[in-house]
Order: sequence, then C-alpha cells, then structure tokens
Amino acid sequence: MTDVPGPIADFIVSEIRRARGAAGLTQEAFGRAAGYTASHVISVENGSRALTIDFIRGTDRALRTGGLFERLASKLGTPSWFLPWLDAERSATQLRYFEPILIPGLLQTEHYARRVLRADDSLSDSEVEQLTAARLERQKILTNDHPPQLVAVLDEGALRRTGDSFSGIMAQQIAHLISMTELPHVHVLIVPAATGIHIGLSGPFALARSAEGRWIGHLENQLGGEVVDKDDGVAKLHMMWESVRNEALPRNPSVDLLKEVETYHGPQ
Repeated sequence: MTDVPGPIADFIVSEIRRARGAAGLTQEAFGRAAGYTASHVISVENGSRALTIDFIRGTDRALRTGGLFERLASKLGTPSWFLPWLDAERSATQLRYFEPILIPGLLQTEHYARRVLRADDSLSDSEVEQLTAARLERQKILTNDHPPQLVAVLDEGALRRTGDSFSGIMAQQIAHLISMTELPHVHVLIVPAATGIHIGLSGPFALARSAEGRWIGHLENQLGGEVVDKDDGVAKLHMMWESVRNEALPRNPSVDLLKEVETYHGPQ
C-alpha cells in the first residue's frame, strides 16, 4: 500500500476529490466502487491516511478514467515501475538493502541525492529537485513512531567514490551514515574491499517484509526496476542476501571502517 510522496499526493488527492464530486459520488458510493470503506476514503481525502498506488488504481476503476490518475502519479515524478516498491517500503517492518555502487536512497543526504540524480543528463533541473524532494520524503519512515528495522549492506567501494568537488559531499554522506547507525533500528554493514569478488557485485537489490510476514524484493537497472514477488525469485534474493551479509563486517567494525573512510574524504 505504497505512499505517493507528499506534495504530489496532496495534488492528486485534491484532483480525486474534485473528480469524485463532479461524478456525483458520495464518499461511500465512491469507496464501494473503488474497493474501500467510506472511512478509508474520508481519511485519504482529509490527509490522515497516506495515498497509495492501490487507492489510485481503485480511483481509476471507480471513475472509469482509463488509468488517468496512475499516469498522473507517474508523470509527476514517481515512475510507475517504482510505485509498488514504494508501497512495500513504506509499510515494511523490515528492510534489507544491498548496494555495491551507491548509498541506498533511504540513507542519502540531500546533497548526495541531488548529485546522483544530476548524473542523468536527461533530467531537467526541476525534475532533479522534484526527485530529490521525493527521496527525502521517503526517508521519514526511519524516524516515525514505528520505524522498520533497516539493514543495509554496502560495498566499501561505494564509500570511497571521489572526484572533483565530490569528496566534500562524500564526507558529509559518510558522517550521515555514522549518525544513522546510532539509531537502534538502523544497521549499516560494510563489505571490505579486501573481500574481492562476491555475488553481490552483479547488482543492487532490496527486500521488504510486510506486517503480515510476506517478503517482496526489488531489482533496479538502467531502464527502470522490477518488483519480485514470486516465491522462487524472493527465495533467490534471500540466498543472495545471506551471502553478501556473510561477507560484511559486523556492526561495530563496520562503523569503525565508516569513520576511517570519513577521514579519507577529508574535512566536510
């Protein structure tokens, strides 16, 4: 039941409310057609319940829009391929991330996120800012009243990336990682460079566990991403997760390595 990021959600909810009214539907009648209770519709419309992609799809069914609102959510900065994973991430009780190249989005600083997004020269400045804001919005799950347990395994190479004007950003990013490890539900584990070749170098992946105990995975590539929800695919990702986690240093030595890398990048 993934959340659409804040400002985008506010706009889409206002348009849904307007379209519902134009169709002459009460919240109860609209809810029946969309597959939700009237109280759920009321909560979404007054902002006390998050707008999810499932609710958007229910809206499109109820109003017979041909997928208009889902396309709107995608157009406004949340790619359609990413929405199911956002749902899983937002409602997860446990999250597992492996990243061999970049810092996971949930742990990125604003400057780091913006710099990574700017590497895609097909994005306009406004799109970069919109995507940066959406990424920071996602991070709120780590500081809410009931945060998920997050375990992120990073390859040391992702921490030592440098270049003109980037060391300062990386130093700030490493300091942020260190501060995040002070939260009891956040674990950042590092696969040291001396490990050499390991299974995780084939690419990043993530796993999310729902409150009902169901796991789903996510794979990302240059053209988009893929949600993995079939049992055999999820089992394969769990096998890969156990492998990369076993290659990583324990929690305290990982923090020590983060502190060492912070000095490598110099003062912030």
